[in-house]
Amino acid sequence: MSSTLTPVIAKNAPPAAASYSHAIKANGFIYVSGQIPYTIENKPVQGPFQDKAEQVINNVLNILKESNSSLEKIVKVNIFLTDMNNFSDFNNVYSKFFNSHKPARSCVAVKELPLGVDLEMEVIAVE
Repeated sequence: MSSTLTPVIAKNAPPAAASYSHAIKANGFIYVSGQIPYTIENKPVQGPFQDKAEQVINNVLNILKESNSSLEKIVKVNIFLTDMNNFSDFNNVYSKFFNSHKPARSCVAVKELPLGVDLEMEVIAVE
């Protein structure tokens, strides 16, 4: 059985930082590439960690919307933090978006992330 892979380049998300699509649609799933705290204008978010976390989640949601999906259809979330001291702050922001719907989730500490950011989030959703 062959699959059709459909790349998604979202208009309402920051441009990709390298050679990749914002997401790939395959077999009813949407695989969203890791999103970092950058604005649609391709500027890093300055200020508190919570502002960065909110931008990352909004970037993911914008990509899902342009992929004909939504927050409620997310099945898996992967979060990467360069400092686990930000775990609680991230959870406070995350819980504002994911209150009744709670997808499977992992959060891992990493040494560093692209462009010197301190947070990245990727998701898998269904259409």
